[in-house]
Amino acid sequence: MDFELPPDLAAYLDELDAFIEREIAPLEAADDNIRFFDHRREDARTDWDRGGLPNAEWEALLREARRRADAAGHYRYPFPKEYGGQDGTNLGMAVIREHLARKGLGLHCDLQNEHMIVGNNVGLLLMINYGTEDQKTEWIDALAEGRGGFAFGITEPDHGSDATHMETRAVRDGDEWVINGEKTWNTGIHAAPYDLIFARTSGAAGDGRGITAFLVPVSSPGFEILEFLWTFNMPTDHAHIRLTENRIRQAASSLGAAQFCIDKSVEYAKVRAPFGKPLATNQAIQFPLVELQTQCEMLRALIHKTAWSMDAYGAFSVSDKVSMCNYWANRLCCDAADRAMQVHGGLGYSRHTPFEHIYRHHRRYRITEGSEEIQMRRVAGYMFGFMQQQAPKGVDA
Repeated sequence: MDFELPPDLAAYLDELDAFIEREIAPLEAADDNIRFFDHRREDARTDWDRGGLPNAEWEALLREARRRADAAGHYRYPFPKEYGGQDGTNLGMAVIREHLARKGLGLHCDLQNEHMIVGNNVGLLLMINYGTEDQKTEWIDALAEGRGGFAFGITEPDHGSDATHMETRAVRDGDEWVINGEKTWNTGIHAAPYDLIFARTSGAAGDGRGITAFLVPVSSPGFEILEFLWTFNMPTDHAHIRLTENRIRQAASSLGAAQFCIDKSVEYAKVRAPFGKPLATNQAIQFPLVELQTQCEMLRALIHKTAWSMDAYGAFSVSDKVSMCNYWANRLCCDAADRAMQVHGGLGYSRHTPFEHIYRHHRRYRITEGSEEIQMRRVAGYMFGFMQQQAPKGVDA
């Protein structure tokens, strides 16, 4: 693998920067839209009168940014060309997401709800690979354009990381399916017309096979939203409802946010001069940031290698490396945000700097991307021979 960025990818980052400067930054600055990205004004995002749901104006602004990005040809970068995309690679997406996240919170990249001007539309990829022809006809254009979507229901009140032990069951009744169960942390259900519900249709608890994904209209009889779960970082779109793939790209985003914290800390240490000399001259300031920077460089190399391997040999040929990237990137981001707060002192702890916001937001990924304990257990499974990875493309298992 050549560790230099491909020239076309490096040029594309410049193109994205120019698009942000031309289209996205002015939109963010207009009509006090900056309030939605000012970490001191987090209430602007939250509609407390609707139980803490996302503010409708904020979500409308994100839709407009996606529309502009789509019109400019950026939003669909990772999608197949037949659906208006650029056949973007895993390496390309990893580099792009780190690049955008490293710029900090803004309309170009709002990691709180996975918004970016370059789409990371997992729902579309699921539909392309697993949808029926009728479903593709109905859904693909809407998903590709960001006009439609569905929520995702897999976690249950009593089952999180042990998802194959889910208690939700689906039984066929003539031409219909009857689903009974409960799902929690059902993200996006406040606005989605459908919920992708995972239910057991055969097999026993713990079996990897026998679980089916159903696109369920939220208007279906018996579909009930019980509550929206308030979190460390508001607003919330995570519902508890009742019914009578690891991602290398998230690791890249967490790396970008970690690098942002380090970059800002270095800048501040150079100009902050208590007792007449810059903080940057103190080894107590230098050494922790050196350690974090070293970890970023090593993680960046692993992410790029893993993404390249996914493109070259298949997404499931390096599952252990994906787990390594995910658990370490999310932990590193929290460590970097914590260190940035320490370097900035009282100002860092306050909401006048973005580091406490970054910590609160990224802390959840140590749980929701598959807890870091589960990620480490997966790595151990491959290391000690309890699990087998998919053979690389063109190689017999």
